[in-house]
Amino acid sequence: MRISLRRRLLPLLAVSAAAALALSSCAAPSDAGDGAGEVVWGVDGSLLSSGHMDPQTSQLDISAMVQRAVLDSLVFQKPDGSFVPWLATEWTVSDDSTEYTFRLRDDVVFHDGEPFDAEAVKANFDRIADPATESAQAANMLGGEFYAGTDVVDAHTVTVRFSQPYAPFLQAASTAQLGFYSPKVLASSADDLKAGGPGITVGTGPFELTDYTPDQEIVYTRNADYAWAPEGAEAPGFETLRVQILPEPSVRVGVVSSGEADLVSQIPPNLVSEVGGGVTVEAQEEPGLPYSLYLNEKHGVFADQRVRQAFSRAIDIDASVEKIFFGEYPRAWSILGPTTPGYDADLEGTWPMDRELANRLLDEAGWTQRDADGIRMKDGARLSARWIAWTPVPDDRAALANAIQSDLAEVGFEIQLEKLEPGAYNEQYGPKTFDLTDWSFSGVDADLLRSHLHSEGFQNASQVSDPQIDAQLEAAVATTDASARAEIYRGLQEWNADHVAIVPLYVPSSVTAVGERVQGLGYDLYGRPLFFGVRVAD
Repeated sequence: MRISLRRRLLPLLAVSAAAALALSSCAAPSDAGDGAGEVVWGVDGSLLSSGHMDPQTSQLDISAMVQRAVLDSLVFQKPDGSFVPWLATEWTVSDDSTEYTFRLRDDVVFHDGEPFDAEAVKANFDRIADPATESAQAANMLGGEFYAGTDVVDAHTVTVRFSQPYAPFLQAASTAQLGFYSPKVLASSADDLKAGGPGITVGTGPFELTDYTPDQEIVYTRNADYAWAPEGAEAPGFETLRVQILPEPSVRVGVVSSGEADLVSQIPPNLVSEVGGGVTVEAQEEPGLPYSLYLNEKHGVFADQRVRQAFSRAIDIDASVEKIFFGEYPRAWSILGPTTPGYDADLEGTWPMDRELANRLLDEAGWTQRDADGIRMKDGARLSARWIAWTPVPDDRAALANAIQSDLAEVGFEIQLEKLEPGAYNEQYGPKTFDLTDWSFSGVDADLLRSHLHSEGFQNASQVSDPQIDAQLEAAVATTDASARAEIYRGLQEWNADHVAIVPLYVPSSVTAVGERVQGLGYDLYGRPLFFGVRVAD
């Protein structure tokens, strides 16, 4: 039976009900079955071979998605947002929220036979925090400059310290980015983790990475000794998880429709209707920062707020998103997606396309002349901005870029799109010698805005540098009062709607097509497949 994407495009907690069932109605871990069978999972892993096999250093979602099979976490976050034990049996938080103390399981073993203990936690966290590791996202999730160290209290008790209250830590501690590698690997082969492979990507997870052919497939084999699934879950009940790396979306649709793959991820909306019978399509809006454009206010024409505002109001976002994504992805109104805690729904409908306003703003900014091509001019310079995009650029995003270029040309604003290979992209991204760039960023905690808007944020592509914004972001991190945090994040969203550092375009969904053989598949809060309790039908 095929379920349409539109009907599955539900709020995060509603769609995650399947995951809740998978985690709440399972037998004990020891009742996982005989483990027979193989699950073939198709993904777009085209960038994994470019040094992105390590979630502790990679910022790509695909790294965390596939390596979740190997890397366990201290705690597990349920669909309702609460936390349950995983590698930690219990935890306490100091009154000032600067210390998190975890009591660890004493029966967990890494795939190479090394024991999981407090020293392993310390080794991993200290590795992430070490500047030499060049971690960005994981280091930020670990608190960044607020991380003050990990103390071994005893063999199975560990305290993680911060220099100030750090509210997002439990959520961060539930992710693959803060999952655990064998201390033996960290001591001998840490430099090889980005490339990954058997004997290198060694964790405590329900699967062991046993074979890896870059750009082709990753083979994970069931960890027969696995008995420490998250509370309420059970170990996977099949032997082999074969991850096929299939960059072309049409190929992924083809293999799941033909039965050559049991499930595939990252299905674009325009191909959902082509999924064959007997395949279920599951879609879940991704939490975090929607697919957006980042306007560099320290370089070129976007230094003028009026130009940034005109840019955002000249684009017919509603029409383009509706047409290009077949009405399946909602147009974004805020720099947080609707399923992210702290989302400000009051912004919806507040900044529609208004070319009359865009033209007036550009006139006020002094761009009043036109050249022979109809592009606005000021002081002999054209109103032109250079957009750098990381390749490969999916067809739908390329179509959206074309529509944006066309819309802006209507008001005399030239956009030059440059599609760059990763190396060339980074050469410009590092020194910020571009006008705008684009991406979406998944995250369950709104603290992700700190990396995008704080003056020291590692993803501050807009080069925002405002002490008041820094103070608000730091205040949100420092309070555990959920309502107070939400109020701060609402203020930040409203600030951006006027300041226009970031132009949100659409809210992506994690879309998975699942064949009939796979039973009991659940999803995490990001919409990524979870294999706890999964069986393969005969």
